[in-house]
Amino acid sequence: MPTKTSCCSRSKSVVFRLFAPQAKKVAVAGSFNNWDVAKLIAKKDTKGNWSVKASLKPGRYEYKFFVDGCWLNDPNAPTVANAFGTQNSVIEVK
Repeated sequence: MPTKTSCCSRSKSVVFRLFAPQAKKVAVAGSFNNWDVAKLIAKKDTKGNWSVKASLKPGRYEYKFFVDGCWLNDPNAPTVANAFGTQNSVIEVK
C-alpha cells in the first residue's frame, strides 16, 4: 500500500533572480545549501538577468547572492540581521 506524503513536506521549485548585467559570475548560497557558493550557479540571459532554480522544502531560509566574489542581498526580498553584523535575505517557502 503506498504511503501518503503530506502536501506540506513536498519540495517547491523556487527561482532566485538578480539583475546584474556587469557581473561575470553569480551564485546563490544560504541556509538551504550550507552557504556553499559552488552549489547553485545562476545563468545570465541577454538582458543581464541572472536566475537559478532550487528545490526547497517548506520553511524559512536565509540566503545571499555571491556576485563576482562579493556577498549581495536580494534587492527584492526582506532582510534580517546575521551574526556577522550584516544582513541576509529571507525567503519563506509555503
